[in-house]
Amino acid sequence: MQPFTQVSGKAAPMLAANVDTDVIMPKQFLKGIDRAGLDRGLFFDLRFLPSGEPNPHFILNQPAWQGAKFLVTGPNFGCGSSREHAVWGLKQMGIQALIGSSFAGIFYDNCQRNGVLIIVLEEAEIQALGTLVSQPETAQIEVDLAAQEIRLQNGRVMPFKIDELRKNALLLGLDAIGSTLQKREQILAFQDRHLAQNPWLS
Repeated sequence: MQPFTQVSGKAAPMLAANVDTDVIMPKQFLKGIDRAGLDRGLFFDLRFLPSGEPNPHFILNQPAWQGAKFLVTGPNFGCGSSREHAVWGLKQMGIQALIGSSFAGIFYDNCQRNGVLIIVLEEAEIQALGTLVSQPETAQIEVDLAAQEIRLQNGRVMPFKIDELRKNALLLGLDAIGSTLQKREQILAFQDRHLAQNPWLS
């Protein structure tokens, strides 16, 4: 995975509550045998009109928020089914972090495993941030994971908390296997000790 250190970019507001994984990645895009093309499926029913043309009213289709790297989300974002495709689609679209007041548990874990930073703030902070990024001239923000800060164009800094293990994995670009392999020497030493104490296992 690509390390997440300090990222600047546009933030798009998507403040509706309970946006589920069926909305993020509709079922017709779960048929493939690989992850290719999931950016096409992301928010498909919101992004496209029945004619197939882009919906001009959808936030990520509007010029001021095209290429957004962050989404400011409503409560319980990512609820519904546990489909990992939703996170893969977000990554393929270039979304590097989600900032909201609450997230569904499995979706939260899927984001962590795939290198998408989740930032949880108080609801009042989310509303203030959502209002700010709803204006094109103030939609640009910077997220500094090492410092655990969101920096806004008006000079405000919003600190955030994150589990230390999740933080380190994202800073180093490590998935669950990569994080485990950081302890490879300790694992091998334990294996040797265990086999020495229980030779019938080898």
